[in-house]
Amino acid sequence: MRLHAIQHVPFEGTALIAEWAADRGHELTSALALTEEYPACDEVDLLVVLGGPMDADDETASPWLHAEKHYLVECIAAGRGVLGICLGAQILAEVLGGKIRRNAHREIGWYAVEKTEDGKAERLFSAWPECFVTGQWHGDTFDLPDGLPPLMSSEACANQAFVFDRRVVGLQFHLEWTENELRAMLAAAGDALKSPGLWTMSASEIEDEAPERIAFNRELLFELLDTLAVEVAVRVAETVL
Repeated sequence: MRLHAIQHVPFEGTALIAEWAADRGHELTSALALTEEYPACDEVDLLVVLGGPMDADDETASPWLHAEKHYLVECIAAGRGVLGICLGAQILAEVLGGKIRRNAHREIGWYAVEKTEDGKAERLFSAWPECFVTGQWHGDTFDLPDGLPPLMSSEACANQAFVFDRRVVGLQFHLEWTENELRAMLAAAGDALKSPGLWTMSASEIEDEAPERIAFNRELLFELLDTLAVEVAVRVAETVL
């Protein structure tokens, strides 16, 4: 399978997604969104849209968002699989007809998310527990388009996951972090932790919990990607016939 990752900043990369791709023998390429250079949709089976500190709805500050959103619309229409993470999920929600907005709280650290009733019925998440602790680093959120139910939520943020057409997945949270990736994020964006909040951990708390949380989140990520890969392979085969 051919994966392509859209990065928004150098310090938020493919991390455990790259490990999964290598382990499963899949091809993985990546590029920064600001280059506005993308492979043709028929050269990609699964597109991964990563996180970043910018606002998904601020195309004045980040004009390259125009090209990225247009590309996502093309890939979704072409039947490609898409996994959006954090900022990537917000961008996905918008191109599907939702709306980006500021969340009531910043959510940074290790926090629990819980499946909704719709989430319990979603087969892409069937191997996951109903409640688990995962990585969070965001101040924005999204409203989903009409007809698309929220599949997971946290105390700080109602919309944490969604699925569109069996092969487009948005996750507000981070399963893909490694310890090296997390250290890079803390070094580059750690100023966000200087103002304490109800749902903001300290850098030391985040680092202390990292080994245990990352090991468990790795299992969840690999299970999701294995299941999503099957859905994507079926859809790609359908588009070829």
